[in-house]
Amino acid sequence: MNEAIQRRSFLTRLAALGTGMSVASLARPTVGADFASTTQPEPFGYFTLGQRNGRWWLITPSQVPFFSIGLNHIDPASLRYPENIHIWREKYGGSTIRWIRESVVPNLREWGFNTVGWVQEVTVRQWQHSRAFTVDEYRALDMPYCHLLPFTESHQWEKHTVHYDFRSDDWKEWCDYVARSHCAELAEERNLIGYFYSDCPCWIHDRPANDWRGPIFDPGRLESEAGRRELAELAGLYYRTTHDAIRRYDRHHLILGDRYEANAPIATEVIEAAAPYVDVLSFQDFRNPVTHLREWHEKTGKPVLLADAARIKWQTLPGEFTRNEGAWYAKTLLELFENPGCVGFHLCGAYQRNRARRYGLLDEQEQPDQENVALIRAANEQIHKEMVRRF
Repeated sequence: MNEAIQRRSFLTRLAALGTGMSVASLARPTVGADFASTTQPEPFGYFTLGQRNGRWWLITPSQVPFFSIGLNHIDPASLRYPENIHIWREKYGGSTIRWIRESVVPNLREWGFNTVGWVQEVTVRQWQHSRAFTVDEYRALDMPYCHLLPFTESHQWEKHTVHYDFRSDDWKEWCDYVARSHCAELAEERNLIGYFYSDCPCWIHDRPANDWRGPIFDPGRLESEAGRRELAELAGLYYRTTHDAIRRYDRHHLILGDRYEANAPIATEVIEAAAPYVDVLSFQDFRNPVTHLREWHEKTGKPVLLADAARIKWQTLPGEFTRNEGAWYAKTLLELFENPGCVGFHLCGAYQRNRARRYGLLDEQEQPDQENVALIRAANEQIHKEMVRRF
């Protein structure tokens, strides 16, 4: 079989993994994995969790084991600068749906990604992210994806928003509104893997940009038993309220929870409070994700997901751009795949660089980073071939 035919065969199998199709060359529709107990009242026909031979997997709607290989931060505004808006207008007719179908999907599949990890993108540094995709835009993807629910804005990078009072009636009403506006619309979508909450919430830490508000809970109070009980009670209320709001409107999808910053203090009380109400422990980690995710899985027994990570130069100046390190990505992906508790790795892309994030796999003129994309694609293909070999 020549290289071109091999590649078409690989992409066919990859598409099957992405949509949950049953393809004989990929795997049997039912693989005999032991399905896990999850927060999903009605998981059948949707992404869920299972174990086989001591390893955790996501399980597709057609009951095929699935390791999520995702790309984050996919925003069409990167094609709307004065210098490149002609591409947006002439090539895609000013349509986000066309751009997704004609640019995003072909590239992600060509590069070996099987998931859209999270579409929202940096707009201005230390401000809010861009909007999420609409349900019609997600349908245009026609591949697995995760969605973030804006229950709280306690992101470690965001400098404007006060903390919510998780004990208040207003907070409970807000959670119901978020679930009503997001989950009710997505509840029947079979490509949706599950819901994230806050991106790196500041439970017991802060950053210089938002030290004016402090953390959600004063870490000094954890030195006393009373303080630890209070944090456990507060976190339990937070996770129970968000869980219950989702389940009023969506009984099908996984809850992926907060995306904890693995290199900041994480209170045991928070993790223990989350455990009954989330299906996966999700982390951001730009330093040592392989070690940290192994430690958290061994400590809790729960499946873990690397929801955001990359190796790039952080301290860039306006007008300066950096690149994702493909060699680091390849090594990290392989080592995470060997962690029996890890169910996926989502690369902190972005799909196309903008002037706030300053890095991406495509530049503003849609030219790919050929060297690093090739390394990323080869790494992704290696993992997909290993999944095919095993199942």
